Amino acid sequence: MRSQVRSLGTFDYVVVGAGSAGCVLANRLSADPGTRVLLLEAGGSDRWHWIRIPVGYLYCMGNPRVDWCFSTEIEAGLGDRAIPYPRGRVLGGCSSINGMIYMRGHAADYDHWRQLGNAGWSWDDVLPYFIRAEDHWRADDSMHGQGGEWRVEQARIRWDILDAFRAAAREAGIPPTEDFNRGDNEGCGYFEVNQRQGMRWNAVRGFLDPARRRPNLEVVQDAHVRRVRIEDGRAVGLDLWQGTEAVRVDAANEVILAAGAIGSPQLLELSGVGQPGRLAELGVAPVVDRAAVGENLQDHLQVRLVYRVQGIRTLNETAGTLRGKAAIALQYLLFRRGPMTMAPSQLGCFARSDPDRDAVNLQYHIQPLSLDRFGAPLDPYPAFTASVCNLAPESRGSVHATSPDSRTAPAIRPNYLSAPEDRRVAADAIRLTRRICAQPSLQRYGATEVRPGPTPDDDEGLASAAGAIATSIFHPVGTCHMGRDGVVDERLRVHGVRGLRVADASVMPTITHGNTNAPTMMIAERGADMIRRDARA
Repeated sequence: MRSQVRSLGTFDYVVVGAGSAGCVLANRLSADPGTRVLLLEAGGSDRWHWIRIPVGYLYCMGNPRVDWCFSTEIEAGLGDRAIPYPRGRVLGGCSSINGMIYMRGHAADYDHWRQLGNAGWSWDDVLPYFIRAEDHWRADDSMHGQGGEWRVEQARIRWDILDAFRAAAREAGIPPTEDFNRGDNEGCGYFEVNQRQGMRWNAVRGFLDPARRRPNLEVVQDAHVRRVRIEDGRAVGLDLWQGTEAVRVDAANEVILAAGAIGSPQLLELSGVGQPGRLAELGVAPVVDRAAVGENLQDHLQVRLVYRVQGIRTLNETAGTLRGKAAIALQYLLFRRGPMTMAPSQLGCFARSDPDRDAVNLQYHIQPLSLDRFGAPLDPYPAFTASVCNLAPESRGSVHATSPDSRTAPAIRPNYLSAPEDRRVAADAIRLTRRICAQPSLQRYGATEVRPGPTPDDDEGLASAAGAIATSIFHPVGTCHMGRDGVVDERLRVHGVRGLRVADASVMPTITHGNTNAPTMMIAERGADMIRRDARA
């Protein structure tokens, strides 16, 4: 039977997933001309105008052309709702459909990883990797880099309503900031974005395209990995489908999973790495007993509060007419500016849910628009959205395979708001938002809460109201986390399997304080260095 399966050949390194992490890995590993690298992607090309145009995320999320279109299981904390869970299924992965916000997180996030026993992951260890990859608009700044692959620019639009929120935050005791990426992101300011002159800058444009000219790098699309082949305790290759055809590939040195916090644990389980009882239910023969696989899922849950205003412009009325839409399109075509350059959120705010906290634990994404749910029409009145998430949730969920066929979606159970502390923080987040919106800078525009609207002011009443309107902000991490009792060690090697690593957001032991795309790419940068050094040892 083996002779009937087409072989892609033997490569030194096989990387699974051409997303944010996979593109970085492919670039860095193929920089050695003596090393053969294969990059596998289940999706197709990123050459689509809605990927290039920043506001195109509206047409990408939920579109099976570029999105896996996952959904969570029913979530008790969200009022027994299941919610969409977009993940990129295209070259560039989530960097092709995400919100483009550049955010490193707190210095303390990485120091905590080190304190958990993961040597080499402190802030001082990882900062050089962030800087090395950057092509940052700030010149002559030792905290930022220029000339790297990952372009970071200022947003190309401002809104008076966002400036008013920033002023109101200051009146509520939250200071302004000009840079969220110096190790302490407390304050309120405009986000920096991964764009170049008004166009999305994804991992393909930054890392993969420059490397694809190398003869030692091969990129295969429409390649859906079935399992990692493990023989005598070592990863020796992969079985996959290319379309409907069964294909195999051999790995001389290592297989590196970069399929993300959803895909990587699923592939490990289907390869025999996981909790034996769970694997038996799938009909998968256990190879390594590792109960941590698929556990420890963490995500940022956003509570989307909507405020109606008057006497100030928002996108609702601007985009609500054909004339307004035409003006927006013309502004973008002529100047690469205006609403079509918008990330989903333009203004950010990092604050404490209560003043007794040592550090900020809330992140706001402020938008000059409002809608009932993602994909719904904009509301027919001027309004803004103050979306707030708990940056350090205590709730833990899971991702597990549901079928021996890797093309079947896994079960995603975030368990949002299952921890009592998370419910208290959600209640405090609503209270803080109301305090900000009651300040003079917003009340001069008659800011009035529309969603969730009047609610009981006790913790449980507010937490229930939060769960009824909350949704993911799409930052899943932790399902193959680093640690002695985790899935990988501090060098990202899978416990119990030689020649197999995971290098993506799933290895984070705890979630970072902020958007997770930049930290994921840093993990791939650091992982590539570790792989090269171990190969020379």
